[in-house]
Amino acid sequence: MVLTVSGFIFMDISVVIPLLNEEESLPELIQWIGAVMKANQFSYEIILVDDGSTDQSWNVIQEFHQKEEAVKGIRFRRNYGKSAALFKGFEKAEGEVVITMDADLQDSPDEIPELYKMIMEDGYDLVSGWKKERHDPFFKNQTSKIYNAFTRWLSGIKLNDFNCGLKAYRKKVIKSIEVYGEMHRYIPVLAKSSGFKKIGEKVVKHQARKYGTTKFGLVRFLNGPLDLMSISFVGRFGKRPMHFFGAVGFFMIFLGLVILAYLTIGKFAWNQVGMTDRPLFYFGILLLIVGTQLFATGFLAELVSRNSSTRNNYLVEEEI
Repeated sequence: MVLTVSGFIFMDISVVIPLLNEEESLPELIQWIGAVMKANQFSYEIILVDDGSTDQSWNVIQEFHQKEEAVKGIRFRRNYGKSAALFKGFEKAEGEVVITMDADLQDSPDEIPELYKMIMEDGYDLVSGWKKERHDPFFKNQTSKIYNAFTRWLSGIKLNDFNCGLKAYRKKVIKSIEVYGEMHRYIPVLAKSSGFKKIGEKVVKHQARKYGTTKFGLVRFLNGPLDLMSISFVGRFGKRPMHFFGAVGFFMIFLGLVILAYLTIGKFAWNQVGMTDRPLFYFGILLLIVGTQLFATGFLAELVSRNSSTRNNYLVEEEI
């Protein structure tokens, strides 16, 4: 049951599920989630985001919506990716706790009550699932370990499985971040950069895929680290780009001037000849040119930042 008071909706849980061509698994998944919710007397909604499916997934969603008002659907005109699907789902979510999971039945809805408890009772802002025992090919398991280790090192967040689709969020977390591109893998990093630092982890059951095939290819192992570096850079220097470009540019200019000063003194004080034939001379010139370009980039980035409509968008926890 959803409680509405003075126009405000009070709902325990929103389950956001991005999907692509999962017509076979959807009926079992929707019924499973419903059974768990009713057994625990949660008020809930299931938001299914069809990311441009070419099978009968949307027809399945429509059929379940006619039977159960809690089942809601969003359909994209074409495939935009998991991040876009999560963003639209987060936009519509009304639950105090938002659970995300994949539609392929590899994530178990039986984990929902404990995830809800960790958010509402234990005070976590975000809880990420950890598929400690995976039913994936050897190569995928090993590359995932490398990817997770790199992400832990760069982000400082001690999670074992950043890419697990089964996660729980406090409502204000998903309303405070913007997921785009392929940033869905790094929502904990986005949350941390927005000031939500109580991030936990729960070991969850990983089930073997029953239907269809995986929708993710090897290209994610190239795009992933690039996205992570982008998030880390924007999080630290998004509102003060000159602190990065200016510092690096100043160092390179200074080093270039030192090198050229040394060569100039050597020519006049020690009668060194062939200054322009030495590689060190061209290295010094290169440092000056690149340093100046970085300095100019810093100024231009500051102009863009100062004129941005979001330059003073800061997250306020509470006011009295």
